[in-house]
Amino acid sequence: MAEKDKKILLEARNLVKEFPLSGGRRGRQVVHAVSDVNLKIYEGETLALVGESGCGKSTLGRTLIKLLPATSGTVEFEGMDITAMSDRQFADYRRQMQIIFQDPYASLNPRMNVKAILSEPLTTYHTAQDKAELEAQVKALMKQVGIPEEFINRYPHQFSGGQRQRIGIARAIALRPKLIVCDEPVSALDVSIQSQVLNLLKDLQDEYKLTYLFISHDLSVVKFIADRVCVMFLGMMCEAGDTESIYEKPLHPYTRFLLDAIPKADPKLRNENKELLSGEIPSPVNPPSGCRFHTRCPYAKEICRTEVPPCRQVGERQVFCHFPLEGSDE
Repeated sequence: MAEKDKKILLEARNLVKEFPLSGGRRGRQVVHAVSDVNLKIYEGETLALVGESGCGKSTLGRTLIKLLPATSGTVEFEGMDITAMSDRQFADYRRQMQIIFQDPYASLNPRMNVKAILSEPLTTYHTAQDKAELEAQVKALMKQVGIPEEFINRYPHQFSGGQRQRIGIARAIALRPKLIVCDEPVSALDVSIQSQVLNLLKDLQDEYKLTYLFISHDLSVVKFIADRVCVMFLGMMCEAGDTESIYEKPLHPYTRFLLDAIPKADPKLRNENKELLSGEIPSPVNPPSGCRFHTRCPYAKEICRTEVPPCRQVGERQVFCHFPLEGSDE
């Protein structure tokens, strides 16, 4: 289905998120975590945000669902500007947007048992009429994510990492949201458990028609679960498009470097000559002018150092580069 035929669930326009630095001479400086991002998330899809650690993926995800206030720009959810809403106005939208955190050890209150953890969102929005109905809803959630109901009175420390993440997933789906931000939901888990959790997420998406914003630095995981991919570098977008086309023919140099870094299963391919990125990631406090990737890009020219690259539309793909790699129509 072409993008023009899809229903937009959430759209960010010129979104900026900055964090002020305090103390001494740095009092007026800021961390440029997210800079002028334009993004659409379509109903029912899984959109992945990828990039190196510190590129602003998690900050963008949390700003989109208003866990962090935007510095400037707008976010529209089902056509309504949620950035302009007061907390009271936003309350009805909060239940439609949930998050699964990266660390299942830190995201659950160690003093609350499973029943209390899963009851909290249900009682906040009064979805249960009495205690018996509340307990029935909690047990139904546990069953959906594969946690035996006889564990209802256990505490987080009595579960494995994979089980804790399942509890986090149950909490996220408790209010039947439309959008869930999955913030590196499997990166803290053993590889043997990751596939189980990913399959659970896909099954729940099919059952409840969920939309996911899936944040990850693991491109193998992203290839398995995502319909579309957005690549970020130092708070800005590099490339966005459907997963298959990006993996087959990346157009932004940074995207190609990321994909080349994926370990190859075939031993014959492991020793292929690869062009590796050199240099350090620039500081988000003082990002480079022009294209933020130009200090590490072997193809950079003078214009890359002075002008922010435009958004080039290549079919249904967006590429933010002055000189896209071979395969574009520029």
